[in-house]
Amino acid sequence: MSKIILKTSKDIEEMAEGGKIAAEILNEIVDHIIPGITTATLDSKVRELTEKNGVRAAFLGFEGFPASICTSVNDEVVHGIPSNSVILNSGDLISLDLGVIYKGWILDLATTVPVLNPGEYDNWAKSHPEELRLLSATKDALNSGIKQAVAGNNLGHISSAIQKVLEKNELGIVRELVGHGVGRGLHEEPKIPNYGSQNDGPKLEVGMVLAIEPMSSLGDWRIKTSKNGFTYRTADGSLSAHFEHTVAITANGPRILTESAK
Repeated sequence: MSKIILKTSKDIEEMAEGGKIAAEILNEIVDHIIPGITTATLDSKVRELTEKNGVRAAFLGFEGFPASICTSVNDEVVHGIPSNSVILNSGDLISLDLGVIYKGWILDLATTVPVLNPGEYDNWAKSHPEELRLLSATKDALNSGIKQAVAGNNLGHISSAIQKVLEKNELGIVRELVGHGVGRGLHEEPKIPNYGSQNDGPKLEVGMVLAIEPMSSLGDWRIKTSKNGFTYRTADGSLSAHFEHTVAITANGPRILTESAK
């Protein structure tokens, strides 16, 4: 296994600056989501906002990925490719996964939201309890995992905390895709499964920066690759959710570097 790269306090402050920008961009993209918009329009908006804010899109060109943001709709788990042919419908679920490069540091975050017109959320939540359970529990799992990102814990404390929340809410836990370290590289060590024992993995240390990202479904945990070679979907066609933050392990506990993401 490659070595885990620890970051200095200065590194983490710079990453926090980039994380704030990344979160603000993602929030603005969420605000643009309405029925009838294409995912290509969202990608164009990301390109506009990254340029305006002096950051670069981390995913564009990474291993050949053709867009600045991943837009995964309904049964698409991750790595959905924005397209003019993908028109969002009312009630769809869309996962937005964004990476930005700031001063050479990569910040990675994701959220999943329903596609609605303004003012429709409360009625949607009341009439779609299963979708609400999927989104709420996956976000809760992320927060539970983050609370375990404490120096002296094992990496498995994060994984186990995520698993407990997802299983309690009877969600499928995607097993083939994992969180990861992040810094100068998009995917650094360690790998962070969303399931496992508290005894698993290395000890967490001050200076580690982790992209913690539970991925779940309303059905089975198994996934398949789409014909485009990038997008992963649930094998049974069930709805999926994905939430992510970049988190630094500090002497004072976990610090979310992408804090303001919805």
